[in-house]
Parts: sequence; structure tokens; C-alpha cells
Amino acid sequence: MTVSKRDALLDTAERLFYTEGFHATGIERLVSEAGVARMTLYHHFPAKEALVAAVLARRHHHYLAMLRTALDDATGDPIAGLVDAHCGWLAEYSAQGCMLVKAMGEYEHHDPAVHSHALACKREVIGVIREAAARDGAGDPERLAGRIYLVLEGATQALPVVGAERTRADARALLGAMHGRGAP
Repeated sequence: MTVSKRDALLDTAERLFYTEGFHATGIERLVSEAGVARMTLYHHFPAKEALVAAVLARRHHHYLAMLRTALDDATGDPIAGLVDAHCGWLAEYSAQGCMLVKAMGEYEHHDPAVHSHALACKREVIGVIREAAARDGAGDPERLAGRIYLVLEGATQALPVVGAERTRADARALLGAMHGRGAP
């Protein structure tokens, strides 16, 4: 199946932005590695920041879909399923940290719109967790969602340092202890 030029740009930009940084990735390198003309880039994205926003939105959409699937498919312990799904995502797509956090750091003063978009994505994750907590009958879904989110963000930072399996086990143990289930 042939990849569209827009998708080639998004795929290449996601890889380069994640590994090299948003500002460190130049337009010439991006179009060269994507195999498209500079005008093709600007046809699809009027500015580099529009490309950044599109990459972040697409990646966030995939993450949320994975998270929702994990929550919908959870049997027995939805929190453990959530941790497993998040840590699986990290191991496969975000072993060196969160792209949204990287964007927030690089764009906070440079382009507030990109920074705000990344922040809104993070808040949406909390909302998905809150909805799941409410659905599962949590007494205070807002507080529980904040705590789960905090553990997941900590897992994101811990994974490159301690590895996927330990990160997963420690995150599950923390959340289990918070909910009176003890550590495995």
C-alpha cells in the first residue's frame, strides 16, 4: 500500500521530532527524509508549527484509542490493565519520554498555541481516566484520576532509567497500594 505524501510527512516528522527535537529538525531534512518537495509540505501544512500540531494530534489520538481500548477490555482489575497498556505504549513508542511534554518544553515561550495544544491533550488523558473511574464507581473520580495520572507520568519518566518491566511492576504496585490491594 502506498503511503500518501501527507502521511509520509507526518511519519517522518514524528520520528525526527521525537528523536532530534522540534526545533532541531529543519525543514530541509524533513522533506528530504520524507521524500517530498518543500512545496508539498507547505501545501499540507502552512507552517512548521501546523505540522507539529498535526503530529501531536495524530499521536495523541492513537494513544487515547489505545487507552480507551485497554479500559473497555479490562477484566478484573482495570487499573492494572491501564498501567499495562500505558507501559506497553511507552516501551513501543515513547521509550525516551513523552512527546507532548517535549513539545510543551520547546514551545512554551516560542509558540503558545502548540504549548496549549499539548497541555490540552494531557488534560484529556486525565478526563479519560476520570470517566473510567466514575464508571467503575470510584468515590472521588477526580482525585483518583489525578493520582493515576501522576503514577502514569512518573512511569513515563522512569522507563528510560529503570526499564519497562520494573516500571510496569512499580506502577502497578503503587496504584495497588493506593487502593488497598497491597503490592504484588
